[in-house]
Order: sequence, then C-alpha cells, then structure tokens
Amino acid sequence: MTNLFSTFDPCTGTLSLNWISSMLIMMIMPYKFWNIPNKQMVLVNKMTSMLNKEIKMLMNYKGTSLMMISIFMLILINNMLGLMPYIFTSSSHLTYSLSLALPTWMGLMMFGWMNKTNKMFTHMVPTGTPGMLMPFMVLIETISNLIRPGSLAVRLTANMIAGHLLMSLLGNNCSKSAIMMIMSMIIFMTLMLFEMAVAMIQAYVFMTLSTLYSSEI
Repeated sequence: MTNLFSTFDPCTGTLSLNWISSMLIMMIMPYKFWNIPNKQMVLVNKMTSMLNKEIKMLMNYKGTSLMMISIFMLILINNMLGLMPYIFTSSSHLTYSLSLALPTWMGLMMFGWMNKTNKMFTHMVPTGTPGMLMPFMVLIETISNLIRPGSLAVRLTANMIAGHLLMSLLGNNCSKSAIMMIMSMIIFMTLMLFEMAVAMIQAYVFMTLSTLYSSEI
C-alpha cells in the first residue's frame, strides 16, 4: 500500500480483482440457489417482498419497484463483498455510485418533464408560498433537484470509505506490541459488525431516497 487512499484505487494491488469484484458474487453463488428453493432463496424472497410493499406505498408506477429493488440488491452485494479481504469495494468509488444515481435521476426527470410538465412546475412552488418569495423558491427547488444525484452518490461513497479508512489506520499500528494487537482485534471485530450494518443501511437509504425523489413525479 503506497498511501492511505491506495486501497480505494481499483488499479492498486495484485489481488484486488479491480472492477471484477462487482461480478464476483455470480462466480461464488452455488447453482442450487437458482433452481431449488432453499434458505437463502427464502430469505431473499422475504426481503424483496417487504421492500416491494414499502415501495408501492410511495410509488404507483408499475415496474418502479423492480428497478429500485435491483439497485438495492446490487449495492448490498457490493457493499458486503467489500468487507472481504483482497476485494476492491466498488461502492466506495464515486464512479460506481454516480453511475447508478445519475442515470436513474435523469431518466425520471425526463419522464416527468415530458409527460407531466404542469405537475413538475407545481413542485417548484410549494403550497402557501408568498408571492414575493416565489422566484427564490423556484431557484432553491431547482438547485435542490440538480444536486440530488450528487448527494446520493457522495453519501454512499463517503459512508463506505469512512469505515475502511478507520480500519486501515488502525491496521498500521496493531503490530507494535501484543497488547496493542489484542486490543486492535477487539476493535476490528466491533468495526466489522458496524461495517456490516452500514453496508445494509446505505443500500436501503439509496433505494429509499431514490423512491422518494421519483415519487414527486
């Protein structure tokens, strides 16, 4: 490792697998998962059915839940794979998260402005806004709409980088003494549990915010 941030460079290291890590789950997934009902499939079906019910409460368009659940599963799998050693965390790279957020936001905005122009204009001015503040509200709402894909991408990337950076900092100092190593192992186990929770929460937050943004159309 040349520097602290080299762990987030897909071209660093001989065993980092680079961007192939995003498709690694397809290589290690057992074949029985796809054709025989098992515990893993039951767990995935329960999770997707719960997410489907939640998305339908916010969105009435057909096909939206399939797209959002697919994004959720993709981010969740990559976040969890990033916790394994010698695997590059794709979701910690801004290119990955922005390539998910920007096309989704742009497609929804194009659909809304082309098919529901009046409704999109009404979102620019909230109900009960005084006449003098209307130009400022239009400007504020326009800016908030434009920064949404960036905020989604940066939120996912920053949260995934934070834990990995902390573990990298602690890992550089754990080999100085036996007591330090034992204390570091306890901290690492706690951080791994915390990182697993962050991996699941960030995938859920990305999906939920994307659904909320699209529900305004």
